[in-house]
Amino acid sequence: MNKFIIFLSFSLLATTLIAQDIQLPTPDKKGGKTLMQALSERKSTREFQEKELSNNVLSNLLWAANGFNRDDKRTAPTANNKQELELYVVLKTGIYFYHAKKHKLALVKKGDYRKSAGTQAYVADAPINILFVSDSEKASSKNYAYTDCGFVSQNIYLYCASEGLGTVVRGSFNKEELQELLQLPPNKEVLLAQSVGYTPAP
Repeated sequence: MNKFIIFLSFSLLATTLIAQDIQLPTPDKKGGKTLMQALSERKSTREFQEKELSNNVLSNLLWAANGFNRDDKRTAPTANNKQELELYVVLKTGIYFYHAKKHKLALVKKGDYRKSAGTQAYVADAPINILFVSDSEKASSKNYAYTDCGFVSQNIYLYCASEGLGTVVRGSFNKEELQELLQLPPNKEVLLAQSVGYTPAP
């Protein structure tokens, strides 16, 4: 019995250590392929290895997607500079909110919810699923918010092409389920999703 209690205690401690806020390292803004090469290699991928991305790659990915490249401006434009888009990251360890200003991932919910990030089977295999959430109280309009999602998505595509990662943008997911999982208020809504990961070896 004592051995079981000790084992259980270590298991709980390990879970706590694995699923917590993640302070991302400073992004590397000087690496990668040229823009024209990244554009020529940009494509959608629907098969992924479960191999996890390092924190350095995750840092670069999220900064490229919608990080701050100036004191108050982002890598992706938004209509009237409303900056209404927020990114949530679904990893094997949990669901996280990308705090762009602090460049960190804040834990929202522990556990592997990757299969809830979309209806396609490959979504559960992708090590990372990024959810694009719009704040209707900030956005100039819903149409503009969807347009702004496109800018962020293309940033992700170009970074992945440069880094040798696979990605695909998706519109198929259970919005009500994600609303509850992300604990979103009524003014916030998931508009788009994108899976990212390493592609299977040829």
